[in-house]
Amino acid sequence: MACQLASSVSAFAEDKPKLPQALPPAHADIDTEHIFGFSMGSDIGKPGETEIEFENVGAFGKRSGTYAAWASLNQIKYTVSDNFRIAPGIALSGQSINGVPGLADHRDVAFSGAALELRYKLVDRAVAPFGLTLHAQPGWSRIDDGSGVHIAQYGGEFAALFDSELIKDRLFAAFNVWYATGGTREIATNLWRHDSEMQLQTAISYALTPDLVLGLGVRYARAYDGGALDRFAGDAVFAGPTFSYTISKEVGISGTWQMQVAGSAVGDGRSLNLDQFERHQALLRLNLHF
Repeated sequence: MACQLASSVSAFAEDKPKLPQALPPAHADIDTEHIFGFSMGSDIGKPGETEIEFENVGAFGKRSGTYAAWASLNQIKYTVSDNFRIAPGIALSGQSINGVPGLADHRDVAFSGAALELRYKLVDRAVAPFGLTLHAQPGWSRIDDGSGVHIAQYGGEFAALFDSELIKDRLFAAFNVWYATGGTREIATNLWRHDSEMQLQTAISYALTPDLVLGLGVRYARAYDGGALDRFAGDAVFAGPTFSYTISKEVGISGTWQMQVAGSAVGDGRSLNLDQFERHQALLRLNLHF
């Protein structure tokens, strides 16, 4: 009797339909801030989140001679609320310049200044068709990043950062409007100058996996000798690939390498603008989350 009961239970178990297996987990939420290279997404992190960021920008190549410049902004970011983040930082810079017309030969690495980044999320892309964050970053510099000349510079940059999720968890797009202005006193001559720059930036990025995002970025930059976009000096267009890779929950890297594909300087009929800009600009960023 016991054997017959066991056989019946076994047969019932074999005939019982199998429950469907659990579906694979959906993509993790992708933070869009750093997936677009030089361009920025609207995300600012979660309230109470602390992040250390090392952002390194390189500029390479002039019309002649040897030119390489490096600038690093190292920040501690703290997200105060759903809409507001603050990030103080210090800057380092280095140059290797030899035989470039208009620039003194120079080779050095030094502490170059400090900045305070403020971001306010005006529109949350989680509940709207697009996200919009406003950015302001006043700063002080003691070294000119491009030439290595000792200066006293006071200024700031301001931006509107738009982004949108075109295909859920897969395809993202960004559009930025940047404006930077400053007053600079050269220590050697005690002379003041004012300049400004405007950039329109756009990028599109595709998530191959939740951790790896690849894309393409394009930037249009206009340089001015005046502090309020009042004396046009030249423009340039940069384009190149972007990437973002999440190594772990706490560590991520991102960056881009962009080439000047078009440009002109006032008074110079040659192709490209290698007076105010460089042939190549690159970015490599490391983020540590706590």
